Amino acid sequence: MTEEIAQEFKEQIIYRLDESTRMIGLSFDQLTEEDIWKRFNESSNSIGNLILHLCGNITQYAISSLGNKEDDRDRDAEFDTQDGFSKDDLLKKLIGAVHRAKKTIRNCSVSELMKKREVQGFTFSGIGVAIHVTEHYSYHTGQIAFWTKQLKNKSLGFYDGMDLNIKNKT
Repeated sequence: MTEEIAQEFKEQIIYRLDESTRMIGLSFDQLTEEDIWKRFNESSNSIGNLILHLCGNITQYAISSLGNKEDDRDRDAEFDTQDGFSKDDLLKKLIGAVHRAKKTIRNCSVSELMKKREVQGFTFSGIGVAIHVTEHYSYHTGQIAFWTKQLKNKSLGFYDGMDLNIKNKT
């Protein structure tokens, strides 16, 4: 992998992380404090749980694994928690984790991106770790948006002011 390809890869990962953060922020703008901890049923997670889970996953994979730091994640606590964090606390916690992850990704050398490592019992290269963090974040961003739309019955305005019908240029 060349340095140029590695740089482009990192920029695209960071762009996607920023997009998910933007969309979660727009979702949070619509939610009340009570909405954050609502569960659709016993088998569902609240938005608060999803945010704690995202912070745990981002920290374990991007910050600890890519950053070669100790892994102290308590995954079960992310889902067992039912309150104790305000909407603002959760958003700040998420933004902080994403910020640290982006810094770690930006500082990854080509050799760190290529290095195999074990995370959560899986073996990934640094590239695989970055892809996992991005797709996992995007997946749960979609769940948060869906749950917000269910609660509020309105558009979240993710692409307001943009014409998404523009055709590709060849």
